[in-house]
Amino acid sequence: MQPVKVGEVIKLRDDVGKGTLNSILKQAGLKEDDQMTGYAIVIEKADGNYSAYCPDLPGCAATGKTIEETIERVKAAIEFHIEGLKAEGLDIPQPATTAAFVEVAP
Repeated sequence: MQPVKVGEVIKLRDDVGKGTLNSILKQAGLKEDDQMTGYAIVIEKADGNYSAYCPDLPGCAATGKTIEETIERVKAAIEFHIEGLKAEGLDIPQPATTAAFVEVAP
C-alpha cells in the first residue's frame, strides 16, 4: 500500500483573509470563481492494474497500470464528466463523500 500523506484541508473563503486569498489567486493566475473543487475517489487493485471511481459522479471511472497513472486518468475523467454536465446544462453534483482509513488487527 502506498503511504498516505495526512493533512488539513482548508476552505480558502472561510479560513484565509480576503486580501490573502486575492494575493494567492493572483499569483496562481486565477480569479475567485476559478477555485477548484475536490472530489473523493476510490482506488481499487485489480488483476494487473488499478481502477478508480468517484462516488459523487456516478459512472465516472478510470484505470491505470499504477496508482499514480490511475489518479491522473480519473482526474481527467472527472474534468471531462463535469464539462459534459455543463454542456448539457445539468447541475454539477457537489462533493459529499468523505473517506477515512480504519486500522484493525489482522
